[in-house]
Amino acid sequence: MRDDTAASALSEDELEAIRDSVRALCQGFPGEYWRELDEKREYPTAFVTAMTEAGFMAALIPEEYGGSGLGLTAACTILEEIHKSGCNAGAIHAQMYTMGTVLKHGSAEQKQAWLPKVASGEIRLQAFGVTEPTSGTDTLSLQTTAVKKGDHYVVNGQKIWTSRAEHSDFMVLLARTAPKDKVEKKGDGLSVFMVDMRDALKDGMTIRPIRTMMNHATTEVFFDDVKVPAENLIGEEGKGFRYILDGMNAERTLIASECLGDAQWFIKKATDYASERKVFGAPIGKNQGVQFPIARAYASYRAASLMVRESSAKFDAGEKCAEEANMGKMLASEASWEAAEMCIQTFGGFAFAEEYDIERKFRETRLYQVAPVSTNLILAYIGQNVLGLPRSY
Repeated sequence: MRDDTAASALSEDELEAIRDSVRALCQGFPGEYWRELDEKREYPTAFVTAMTEAGFMAALIPEEYGGSGLGLTAACTILEEIHKSGCNAGAIHAQMYTMGTVLKHGSAEQKQAWLPKVASGEIRLQAFGVTEPTSGTDTLSLQTTAVKKGDHYVVNGQKIWTSRAEHSDFMVLLARTAPKDKVEKKGDGLSVFMVDMRDALKDGMTIRPIRTMMNHATTEVFFDDVKVPAENLIGEEGKGFRYILDGMNAERTLIASECLGDAQWFIKKATDYASERKVFGAPIGKNQGVQFPIARAYASYRAASLMVRESSAKFDAGEKCAEEANMGKMLASEASWEAAEMCIQTFGGFAFAEEYDIERKFRETRLYQVAPVSTNLILAYIGQNVLGLPRSY
């Protein structure tokens, strides 16, 4: 995610080397590690630390700021391999794409102040404050306000589904700096800020965890006269919505890559079990009722992977990729869910036993048909922006 030049493509051998490195790291975090975290609803601190020390968390940060300077394809490869190995990148992916707002729209001073520390792990930038209880995915209707008073802004409002807020040092926050009825263009009036949460928690910010069906460390965040230095405004006041949009294609493609990893994990799990498990004197994989759903899930995964790879390749080449990013995310999330359903059916009752990790991964992968953008919104985008059908909203 370079701020002014397209990322150079890596060879397949180079990507395979990345896969090997990620796979080797993930072997140190087997199912037992994730099951224990899941039971206690704990954050994967050891895993995040290992990923940071290995440089994977800073894959998209340019070398001049201490990162690897890799492209989106390489970052996707990292996340896909994490999920293919049975791990979870929920605590990893946000830091990859959230820093893009600073990289592309921050000042030289802001980049130098924050990006090297993000790359080294000195600070965590994993919280993204956008969604609100009343507006949901209607981002242009958000109500959190940031009012400028002298050398700072005063923030009031509430965010929800702000994952990893309890484990982040900074948050990229989208807030309203001009009333909705006072702007000429619908997308104006919103601004982006880097909020130092360590200071904000002492000055009116409250974080409340939300317990969900998967261990995703998500929260709701309340702002009560929280002061944010004016120097923490990213880019131009009132132009924040378009800054956030810039990063959505990367976010959707990265999430899609996690889904591809999940699909591969489920398919391998089911294939191995169907080859070994014998009922009525023969492997159950011999039966077409078992074999065909596995084969179909594999075909769905392969088809989705082509779209995701096209999206990342276009992004790295500096080309427009909104169509591919949206379709890739939808197809990959559906492929992973199809594979999860198939894996449950293949294992039967054993799939519900925690020790096999299937039920955990089943819960985790279901999220991605809803977040970070729902399937219905993707279909609306395709219908209206790609096919030219009348707008529905």
